[in-house]
Amino acid sequence: MKKIAVINDISGFGKCSLAVSLPIISALGIECNPIPTAILSNQTGYDDFYSVDFTENMTPYIDVWKKQNVHFDAILTGYLASEKQVDIILDFIENFKGENTLVFVDPIMADDGVLYDTYDEKLCEKVKVLTKKADIITPNLTELCILCGADYNEISKENNIEKITEIASSLLNKTTKTVIITGVKTGDEICNIIVEKGSVNLVKSRFLNGSYSGTGDIFSSIVCGGITKGMNVVESVSLATDFIYNSIKSTPSELDYEPNGVNFQKYLEMLINAK
Repeated sequence: MKKIAVINDISGFGKCSLAVSLPIISALGIECNPIPTAILSNQTGYDDFYSVDFTENMTPYIDVWKKQNVHFDAILTGYLASEKQVDIILDFIENFKGENTLVFVDPIMADDGVLYDTYDEKLCEKVKVLTKKADIITPNLTELCILCGADYNEISKENNIEKITEIASSLLNKTTKTVIITGVKTGDEICNIIVEKGSVNLVKSRFLNGSYSGTGDIFSSIVCGGITKGMNVVESVSLATDFIYNSIKSTPSELDYEPNGVNFQKYLEMLINAK
């Protein structure tokens, strides 16, 4: 069975991070091997939360894996709790990346033009270093602007696909072959833009009101899992887009429900049957 090492936080409530990666990657027929970056009572969108930074535990945790001589078909990173964690992850990639191991970085830092409360400029600079080691990165529009030094307020005024594509192309290098810009609103649609050298593909769905916890983690888990399973990038992004659309559609639309995440469980069959 193929294996994906998923480096992310775990939240007791909010249907996000490792709490969604574990069932989703498993439904795709792949073993999900978690490394927590933090342990939270619930995700940070709630009025109150309790969080434990796992930084000091990560190295001894990983050292045991080294002794077991395990290998991974993919490495997926998400939320980071400290600058030191980036160095730990870079070392992890150095030790566990095989010739065909996919390195997939979701550069979680910000949204809607604003940094998350637990992030600062120094941590964002470290995340930039990490993205350069990735085969695939999945920034939202705010994170894309941070990675490229672009003006979010200017770019987000029009959400011009051609301009966004041009900016994303600057992140392609010998290692990073694919940049997927997630959740770009264009009229009554939401668009995921897949930028690769010499090609651009758009995967769209109808925009449903609301901004729900965990949809980015669901997206990265499905896309990383789908590619690891043998699907191509466009197929994987299309599967993730349809899955998230259905999950949001069946989720209550009340504002107080948004931090709780989406009702994704009833659609896991879509992933089990994915080819």
